[in-house]
Amino acid sequence: MEALYHQTNKQVHEVQSHMGRLETSDKQSVHLVENETQARIDQIFSNLERLEILSSKEPPNKRQNAKLRVDQLKYDVQHLQTALRNFQHRRYTHEQQEREREELMTRTYTTNDSATTIPMDETLQFNSSLHDAHRGMDELLGSGTSILEGLRDQRRTLKGAQKKILDVANMLGLSNTVMRLIEKRAFQDKAIMIGGMVITCVLMFLVVKYLT
Repeated sequence: MEALYHQTNKQVHEVQSHMGRLETSDKQSVHLVENETQARIDQIFSNLERLEILSSKEPPNKRQNAKLRVDQLKYDVQHLQTALRNFQHRRYTHEQQEREREELMTRTYTTNDSATTIPMDETLQFNSSLHDAHRGMDELLGSGTSILEGLRDQRRTLKGAQKKILDVANMLGLSNTVMRLIEKRAFQDKAIMIGGMVITCVLMFLVVKYLT
Protein backbone atom coordinates (compact mmCIF):
# COMPACT_ATOMS: atom_id res chain seq x y z
CA MET A 1 0.00 0.00 0.00
CA GLU A 2 2.81 2.42 0.86
CA ALA A 3 4.28 2.27 -2.65
CA LEU A 4 0.91 2.93 -4.30
CA TYR A 5 0.15 5.73 -1.81
CA HIS A 6 3.43 7.56 -2.52
CA GLN A 7 2.96 7.06 -6.27
CA THR A 8 -0.57 8.53 -6.12
CA ASN A 9 0.55 11.42 -3.91
CA LYS A 10 3.28 12.21 -6.44
CA GLN A 11 0.70 12.16 -9.25
CA VAL A 12 -1.48 14.64 -7.33
CA HIS A 13 1.43 17.07 -7.04
CA GLU A 14 2.23 16.62 -10.74
CA VAL A 15 -1.37 17.48 -11.68
CA GLN A 16 -1.23 20.55 -9.41
CA SER A 17 1.86 21.71 -11.30
CA HIS A 18 0.24 20.76 -14.62
CA MET A 19 -2.79 22.96 -13.89
CA GLY A 20 -0.61 26.03 -14.29
CA ARG A 21 -0.08 25.19 -17.98
CA LEU A 22 -3.78 25.62 -18.66
CA GLU A 23 -3.68 29.37 -18.09
CA THR A 24 -0.65 29.84 -20.37
CA SER A 25 -1.63 27.46 -23.19
CA ASP A 26 -2.71 28.88 -26.54
CA LYS A 27 -6.00 28.05 -28.24
CA GLN A 28 -4.48 25.29 -30.34
CA SER A 29 -2.92 23.34 -27.45
CA VAL A 30 -5.27 24.08 -24.53
CA HIS A 31 -7.55 21.17 -25.47
CA LEU A 32 -4.61 18.76 -25.44
CA VAL A 33 -3.50 20.01 -22.04
CA GLU A 34 -7.05 19.65 -20.70
CA ASN A 35 -7.33 16.08 -21.99
CA GLU A 36 -3.94 15.15 -20.56
CA THR A 37 -4.86 16.67 -17.17
CA GLN A 38 -8.18 14.82 -17.11
CA ALA A 39 -6.45 11.53 -17.96
CA ARG A 40 -4.06 12.00 -15.04
CA ILE A 41 -6.96 12.76 -12.69
CA ASP A 42 -8.80 9.63 -13.88
CA GLN A 43 -5.67 7.57 -13.16
CA ILE A 44 -5.50 9.00 -9.64
CA PHE A 45 -9.15 8.11 -9.02
CA SER A 46 -8.38 4.56 -10.17
CA ASN A 47 -5.45 4.36 -7.73
CA LEU A 48 -7.66 5.68 -4.92
CA GLU A 49 -10.13 2.84 -5.44
CA ARG A 50 -7.30 0.35 -5.01
CA LEU A 51 -5.97 2.25 -1.97
CA GLU A 52 -9.38 2.14 -0.29
CA ILE A 53 -9.42 -1.64 -0.66
CA LEU A 54 -5.85 -1.97 0.63
CA SER A 55 -6.48 0.36 3.60
CA SER A 56 -9.40 -1.83 4.72
CA LYS A 57 -6.98 -4.77 4.89
CA GLU A 58 -4.46 -2.97 7.11
CA PRO A 59 -3.99 -4.15 10.74
CA PRO A 60 -6.55 -2.60 13.14
CA ASN A 61 -3.97 -0.31 14.75
CA LYS A 62 -3.00 1.14 11.34
CA ARG A 63 -6.35 1.03 9.54
CA GLN A 64 -7.71 4.37 10.79
CA ASN A 65 -4.56 6.29 9.88
CA ALA A 66 -4.42 4.63 6.45
CA LYS A 67 -8.05 5.58 5.78
CA LEU A 68 -7.38 9.21 6.76
CA ARG A 69 -4.45 9.40 4.35
CA VAL A 70 -6.54 7.99 1.50
CA ASP A 71 -9.40 10.42 2.30
CA GLN A 72 -6.94 13.34 2.17
CA LEU A 73 -5.75 12.26 -1.28
CA LYS A 74 -9.35 11.89 -2.42
CA TYR A 75 -10.13 15.41 -1.19
CA ASP A 76 -7.10 16.83 -3.03
CA VAL A 77 -7.97 15.20 -6.36
CA GLN A 78 -11.63 16.25 -6.06
CA HIS A 79 -10.38 19.80 -5.60
CA LEU A 80 -8.27 19.45 -8.77
CA GLN A 81 -11.25 18.03 -10.70
CA THR A 82 -13.39 21.01 -9.64
CA ALA A 83 -10.66 23.46 -10.67
CA LEU A 84 -10.36 21.81 -14.10
CA ARG A 85 -14.12 21.97 -14.68
CA ASN A 86 -14.21 25.63 -13.66
CA PHE A 87 -11.41 26.39 -16.12
CA GLN A 88 -13.22 24.54 -18.92
CA HIS A 89 -16.42 26.46 -18.18
CA ARG A 90 -14.56 29.80 -18.23
CA ARG A 91 -12.85 28.89 -21.51
CA TYR A 92 -16.10 27.85 -23.12
CA THR A 93 -17.82 31.09 -22.04
CA HIS A 94 -14.88 33.17 -23.30
CA GLU A 95 -14.86 31.42 -26.67
CA GLN A 96 -18.62 31.91 -27.00
CA GLN A 97 -18.25 35.63 -26.27
CA GLU A 98 -15.51 35.91 -28.89
CA ARG A 99 -17.72 34.22 -31.47
CA GLU A 100 -20.57 36.60 -30.64
CA ARG A 101 -18.26 39.62 -30.98
CA GLU A 102 -16.99 38.40 -34.35
CA GLU A 103 -20.55 37.88 -35.55
CA LEU A 104 -21.41 41.39 -34.43
CA MET A 105 -18.39 42.89 -36.21
CA THR A 106 -18.96 40.97 -39.45
CA ARG A 107 -22.72 41.48 -39.64
CA THR A 108 -23.85 43.38 -42.71
CA TYR A 109 -26.76 45.78 -42.43
CA THR A 110 -29.08 46.12 -45.40
CA THR A 111 -31.58 48.83 -46.22
CA ASN A 112 -35.23 48.06 -46.75
CA ASP A 113 -37.36 49.25 -49.60
CA SER A 114 -39.09 52.09 -47.78
CA ALA A 115 -36.23 53.60 -45.78
CA THR A 116 -32.52 53.44 -45.08
CA THR A 117 -32.88 52.62 -41.37
CA ILE A 118 -30.61 50.14 -39.56
CA PRO A 119 -32.24 47.48 -37.37
CA MET A 120 -31.10 49.20 -34.18
CA ASP A 121 -33.51 47.29 -31.96
CA GLU A 122 -31.85 44.00 -32.80
CA THR A 123 -28.39 45.51 -32.33
CA LEU A 124 -29.29 47.01 -28.98
CA GLN A 125 -30.80 43.73 -27.88
CA PHE A 126 -27.65 41.87 -28.88
CA ASN A 127 -25.49 44.45 -27.09
CA SER A 128 -27.61 44.04 -23.97
CA SER A 129 -27.22 40.27 -24.17
CA LEU A 130 -23.47 40.72 -24.51
CA HIS A 131 -23.37 42.87 -21.37
CA ASP A 132 -25.45 40.27 -19.54
CA ALA A 133 -22.96 37.60 -20.60
CA HIS A 134 -20.08 39.70 -19.26
CA ARG A 135 -21.92 40.21 -15.98
CA GLY A 136 -22.68 36.49 -15.76
CA MET A 137 -19.01 35.76 -16.37
CA ASP A 138 -17.99 38.06 -13.52
CA GLU A 139 -20.51 36.38 -11.23
CA LEU A 140 -19.21 32.96 -12.27
CA LEU A 141 -15.64 33.98 -11.50
CA GLY A 142 -16.72 35.30 -8.12
CA SER A 143 -18.59 32.08 -7.41
CA GLY A 144 -15.57 30.01 -8.48
CA THR A 145 -13.33 32.01 -6.17
CA SER A 146 -15.72 31.45 -3.27
CA ILE A 147 -15.81 27.73 -4.01
CA LEU A 148 -12.02 27.51 -4.04
CA GLU A 149 -11.80 29.41 -0.75
CA GLY A 150 -14.38 27.07 0.74
CA LEU A 151 -12.41 24.04 -0.41
CA ARG A 152 -9.22 25.46 1.10
CA ASP A 153 -11.02 26.03 4.42
CA GLN A 154 -12.39 22.49 4.33
CA ARG A 155 -8.91 21.15 3.67
CA ARG A 156 -7.52 22.99 6.69
CA THR A 157 -10.43 21.74 8.79
CA LEU A 158 -9.85 18.13 7.72
CA LYS A 159 -6.15 18.39 8.53
CA GLY A 160 -6.99 19.76 11.97
CA ALA A 161 -9.54 16.99 12.55
CA GLN A 162 -6.99 14.39 11.50
CA LYS A 163 -4.46 15.76 14.00
CA LYS A 164 -7.05 15.79 16.76
CA ILE A 165 -8.08 12.19 16.01
CA LEU A 166 -4.46 11.05 16.20
CA ASP A 167 -3.99 12.96 19.48
CA VAL A 168 -7.14 11.38 20.91
CA ALA A 169 -5.95 7.95 19.82
CA ASN A 170 -2.63 8.50 21.59
CA MET A 171 -4.42 9.78 24.69
CA LEU A 172 -6.73 6.74 24.71
CA GLY A 173 -3.73 4.43 24.67
CA LEU A 174 -2.23 6.28 27.64
CA SER A 175 -5.59 6.39 29.45
CA ASN A 176 -6.04 2.63 29.17
CA THR A 177 -2.66 2.07 30.81
CA VAL A 178 -3.48 4.48 33.63
CA MET A 179 -6.87 2.86 34.22
CA ARG A 180 -5.29 -0.58 34.51
CA LEU A 181 -2.82 0.76 37.08
CA ILE A 182 -5.62 2.41 39.05
CA GLU A 183 -7.70 -0.78 39.05
CA LYS A 184 -4.70 -2.80 40.21
CA ARG A 185 -3.95 -0.33 43.01
CA ALA A 186 -7.62 -0.26 44.07
CA PHE A 187 -7.65 -4.06 44.31
CA GLN A 188 -4.48 -3.99 46.42
CA ASP A 189 -5.92 -1.31 48.73
CA LYS A 190 -9.11 -3.31 49.13
CA ALA A 191 -7.16 -6.46 50.02
CA ILE A 192 -5.07 -4.53 52.58
CA MET A 193 -8.21 -3.03 54.12
CA ILE A 194 -9.96 -6.40 54.43
CA GLY A 195 -6.81 -7.99 55.84
CA GLY A 196 -6.46 -5.18 58.38
CA MET A 197 -10.09 -5.55 59.44
CA VAL A 198 -9.66 -9.32 59.94
CA ILE A 199 -6.47 -8.86 61.99
CA THR A 200 -8.14 -6.17 64.09
CA CYS A 201 -11.12 -8.40 64.81
CA VAL A 202 -8.85 -11.29 65.79
CA LEU A 203 -6.84 -9.06 68.14
CA MET A 204 -9.99 -7.70 69.73
CA PHE A 205 -11.30 -11.25 70.21
CA LEU A 206 -8.05 -12.38 71.85
CA VAL A 207 -7.98 -9.33 74.12
CA VAL A 208 -11.54 -9.86 75.23
CA LYS A 209 -11.08 -13.58 75.77
CA TYR A 210 -7.76 -13.65 77.62
CA LEU A 211 -7.48 -10.23 79.26
CA THR A 212 -10.99 -9.84 80.65
